[in-house]
Amino acid sequence: MIEKIIEFSAKNKFIVIIFTIVAMIGAVYSIRNIPLDAIPDLSDTQVIIYSRWDRSPDIIEDQVTYPIVSAMLGAPNVKAIRGFSDFGFSYVYVIFKDGTDIYWARSRTLEYLSKIIPKLPEGVRTEMGPDASSVGWVYQYALVDKTGKNDLAGLRSFQDWNLRYWLQGVPGVAEVAAVGGFQKQYQVNVDPNALLAYNMPLTKVVEAIRAGNNDVGGRLVEFSGAEYMIRGRGYAKSVQDIENVVIGADQAGVPVLVKNIARVVLGPDIRRGIAELDGEGDTVGGIVIMRYGENALNVIGRIKARLEEIKPSLPAGVEIVTTYDRSELINRSVETMKDQLIEEMIIVSLVIMIFLWHFPSAFVPIVTIPIAVLLSFIPMYGMKLTSNIMSLSGIAISIGVLVDGAIVEVENAYKKLQLWEAGGRKGDYREILLSAIKEVGPSVFFSLLVIAVAFLPVFTLVDQEGRLFKPLAFSKNFVMAIAAFLAITLDPAIRMLFVRMDYKHFKPRWLSNIFNMVTVGKYYPEEKHPISKMLFRLYEPACRFVLKRPKATIIAAGILMLTTIPVFFQLGSEFMPPLNEGSILYMPTTLPGISVTEAQKLLQSMDKIIKSVPEVERVFGKAGRAESSTDPAPFSMMETTIVLKPEKEWRKVNRWYGRLPDFMQAPFRPFWPDHISPEEVIDDLDQKMQFPGVSNAWTMPIKARIDMLSTGIRTPVGIKIHGADLKEIEKIGL
Repeated sequence: MIEKIIEFSAKNKFIVIIFTIVAMIGAVYSIRNIPLDAIPDLSDTQVIIYSRWDRSPDIIEDQVTYPIVSAMLGAPNVKAIRGFSDFGFSYVYVIFKDGTDIYWARSRTLEYLSKIIPKLPEGVRTEMGPDASSVGWVYQYALVDKTGKNDLAGLRSFQDWNLRYWLQGVPGVAEVAAVGGFQKQYQVNVDPNALLAYNMPLTKVVEAIRAGNNDVGGRLVEFSGAEYMIRGRGYAKSVQDIENVVIGADQAGVPVLVKNIARVVLGPDIRRGIAELDGEGDTVGGIVIMRYGENALNVIGRIKARLEEIKPSLPAGVEIVTTYDRSELINRSVETMKDQLIEEMIIVSLVIMIFLWHFPSAFVPIVTIPIAVLLSFIPMYGMKLTSNIMSLSGIAISIGVLVDGAIVEVENAYKKLQLWEAGGRKGDYREILLSAIKEVGPSVFFSLLVIAVAFLPVFTLVDQEGRLFKPLAFSKNFVMAIAAFLAITLDPAIRMLFVRMDYKHFKPRWLSNIFNMVTVGKYYPEEKHPISKMLFRLYEPACRFVLKRPKATIIAAGILMLTTIPVFFQLGSEFMPPLNEGSILYMPTTLPGISVTEAQKLLQSMDKIIKSVPEVERVFGKAGRAESSTDPAPFSMMETTIVLKPEKEWRKVNRWYGRLPDFMQAPFRPFWPDHISPEEVIDDLDQKMQFPGVSNAWTMPIKARIDMLSTGIRTPVGIKIHGADLKEIEKIGL
C-alpha cells in the first residue's frame, strides 16, 4: 500500500504539489484565525454563585453559603465545591470534572440553584457569575482626569453607566467590573427626635420612600377621537423629590414629609474596594473579563478598537490609561517562539546541507521542514487548540525528528544513484531513484508514526496537567503524522521533479558551474565524501578503542550514570516553568479588619515607593474587591499590578565584555544580559516594601490567577485549618 502511494506520487508529481499548495493556503488561513495566548488555559470548568446580603460573615455562612453548597453537592460531574463568606457577600465556587462543557455546567447549576433560592432568607440576592474566571482578566484600565473637572463620583458614574456598557458589547467580553471611586446614592439621615415627636416608626419611613419612588399606570382615556395613556410619574430624580415624599399625618392632619423628620443628601455608598494609580491617590478603574474559550488577542484588539472609537465621547479632561494588557505578553511570547522555530529550521537546514554535501538531495528535507510545520496548524485549528508556548514547543521539539524520514530517503537515493553512475549508467536513473525511495519508504513512514506514538501517554493526563501538556503532545503528533505522510507523497514528488544527472554547459563558466552544482551536484562514494572522510578519522580510533576494552567501557558508563543520582535528588521541581510575564503582581496581606481609610493610605504609600523604582513604568493598586463575582478579595489583601519598562531600559550591570565595542557586545547579551535581572528587581522592591504588620508576596498576574483557581489560595503554598470552633481556628491561624 505504501509503495503504491509512493509510486503514484512520483509519477503524478504535479498533482501532489498542487494539493500541497492548496493545503498550505488552508494552513495560512488557519494560522491567521487560530486563537493566540501566552499559555494554555489551565482553569477548571467553574461556575460561581454570588450572593449579596447585608449581614455578618457568620450569618451569611449559616443561612446562605452552607445551604447553597449543600444543594449543589448532588449536581452531576461536580468535582469540588468551595464556599467563601465575607461581610455582605457569599461566594460558592462549583468546580466540575475535566472536560465538562461550561454551558452545560451552568445550566445544571441553575437547575439545582432554583431549588434552594426560595428557601433563602428574604432580601438575599443570588446570581450566577459570568461565564469566565479570574484568569480571564485580560485588560485593565484607569480613568484619569488631571484637569480636576471630574471628581471620583463623576468618574465612577461614567464608568458604571456609560463606559461599562460600551465595552461589554464587545464580542468575547463576559463582564466589565468597576473598582474604586464613589458610587452616588441618596442618603436619608433620619432624626430620632423628630420620629419620636411625630410618633412614627422607622419602618414607616422606609416603606413610604419605597412606595413614593415609583411610576404607576392608569390605563386609557378616550378623548376627541384619540386615546391617551394615563400614568402617574413618581420616580425620584432629585433630593427635593425624596424630601417631599409624604410619610403620614400628624395629630392635626397636616402631612408629614420626609424633610420634616430627616435630612436627604447625595453621598457615596459604602466602599468595599479602592483603586490607586502610580501613588498619586484614588482613581476609578475597570477590569475587562474575557469569556471562556475566546481568543484573548482578538478580544483585546477589539477592546482597544472600541476605546479608540469612544474617545470623542469621554467627558472633558478624562483619559483612559491602560494598567494591564495581556496582549503584550502574548505577542512577545509567540514572537519569541516563532524566532526560535525559524532559528531551529535554519540550523537544521544548514546541518543537513553540510552533512549531505549535495544540494539537490538536501533540498527535499529542507523544504519538508517548513511545509510540515505549516500544515500542522490545520488540525490544530480544526480541533480549536490555542497557539501558545506549549503547542509551539511541541512543533519546536519535532523539527529535528520530522526530517529523519526525508533524510533516510534521499540518503538511500543518493547511494543508489552514485552506484548507478559508477556502474556505467545502466538503465533509467528515474527507475533507480523510484526503487530506492520505495525500498525505504514504508520503513520511514512507520518509524515516524512510532515516534508520534511515544507521546500518546501524555493524553492520559487529566486536570491541570492534561490542560498544560496536551497541546504540546497534540502539536508534536500532528507534525510527526504530517511528516510521515509527506515522506511518502511530497518528498518522492519533489525528488523526481528536481533530479538531474547530466551537466549543462554555457557561458559564463562560473554561472554554469553554480547551476550544475545546485541542480545536479556531485555524487561521491562514501569513503571519498568530504564530510564522511573527516568523521571517519575521528570516529574510527574511538570505536576501536572501546571495542578493545568492552568491560572497562561498560563499567565507566555505569559509574558515570551513578554520579547523576545525587545530582538528580538535588534538582528542584515545579509544575510549570516560570514565565516572565513582563508584569509583577504584588499581593501584600495585612491583619483583617483594616478600615477603608487606612487601606487607602497604605496602598498609596506602597504604590509611591514602587513607582520610584527605575524599572517600573506603571503601578495600579487595588485593595478590597472589584464589582465582580470573580474577585472575592477583602481589604486586608491588596493586589498591585506593576508594569515594567522594556528590559533595555533597566539599570545596567558591568559585564566582562563591557569594554568591547557595542556591536561586538550584542552576541553575548542573550547569555549574559548587561542589565539587572527580574529577580533582582523583585529583591529591590521587597527590600523597600517592608511595612509593619504587612507580609509580602511577589508573583505574576496569570500565575497568581491560576494558583487561586486551582487551590483557592493566592500563593503556591498555603495552610487550611479546619474545625468546629471559630475562635480556636483564629487562634491557631494567628
